[in-house]
Amino acid sequence: MIKIDSLRIELAGFTLQDIDLSIQDGEFFTLLGPTGAGKTLVLEAIAGVTPITSGRIWVKGRDITHLSPEQRGIGIVYQDYALFPHLSVLENITYGLRYHKADLQASRKWIKKLMAQLGLQALSQRSIRHLSGGEKQRVALARALAVNPSVLLLDEPLSALDPNFREEIREVLKKLHQRLETTFLMVTHDFAEALFLSERTAVLNRGNIEQVGRISEVFRHPATLFVAEFMGMKNIFPAIFKDTKALVENVGLDLEVPPGIHKGLLAIRPEDIIIRKKKFSGNGMNAFQGKVLDVIDRGPYNDVSVRIGDVIFSAMLGKNDLFELDLRNGKDVHISIPASAIHVLKNQDISNSDTG
Repeated sequence: MIKIDSLRIELAGFTLQDIDLSIQDGEFFTLLGPTGAGKTLVLEAIAGVTPITSGRIWVKGRDITHLSPEQRGIGIVYQDYALFPHLSVLENITYGLRYHKADLQASRKWIKKLMAQLGLQALSQRSIRHLSGGEKQRVALARALAVNPSVLLLDEPLSALDPNFREEIREVLKKLHQRLETTFLMVTHDFAEALFLSERTAVLNRGNIEQVGRISEVFRHPATLFVAEFMGMKNIFPAIFKDTKALVENVGLDLEVPPGIHKGLLAIRPEDIIIRKKKFSGNGMNAFQGKVLDVIDRGPYNDVSVRIGDVIFSAMLGKNDLFELDLRNGKDVHISIPASAIHVLKNQDISNSDTG
């Protein structure tokens, strides 16, 4: 497993602040967050290529905090591949073996197996200059795994690829992880990648961890305003709570359970807001009549803004629903919000927010 305890890195103008993480053996774990959040710094601290200010790092129970990179038994794949252009595919893959004491025959057998799994046998003598983006990424993966590391670190491995290669390498990563006993730790800013590849994630923002948990839990129940916005919750409002009631401006909403606080932020995913021509009925549903303010085409779906009282809700509709409803600006519609779809962000300071 990987255990990070109070990791701190101080740089000019940026600080990675007291990071605590525990990643299980064989797990595929992702670090999510925007550019500049500190995700790559965490990887580089584990790999030993960035000096740390304080804290400790363990891998499989061994304290690696002050070991050199080659002593850590860790592989790392960067988003720009970092391959040697003057070497062949096979020479790139075997390059790192010179720094590791390993049985030569066993290493050759492992690399042959690895190249077969990654579809690189036919490319072994080819120059790196003559490879596609997807092929380069597979070579970079093979090189990092050639030393049979206990941990594989992946720094935005899909971001430099065009959509076709991105999907290919995503499938490769998933299958590799299923076949190997290696722990994968991947940095990404793309929630869809994290959802496809990992079960657990940590969300970073400005050098701090905002939330750690299962992908589904972070998606459905964000703990902070930043996580809610990062996960695409477009409906976030200051609210006043009393028992299972919430008041947003002049709009009252029923909640599933009492939030246990008087003031907080309320969040609703746009896809959880249902729009229909006729009035809703049913238990556990907040039903309102409103007016369409705007319809924005997003390709496979449309963003629809609906005003209810003084509150503007953002919903998401597929093309078929949009055509069936014949939505246009100024049209009266009915919307419904399940009580189970309303999330309360309890740990936010809204003392400066106007909640009425």
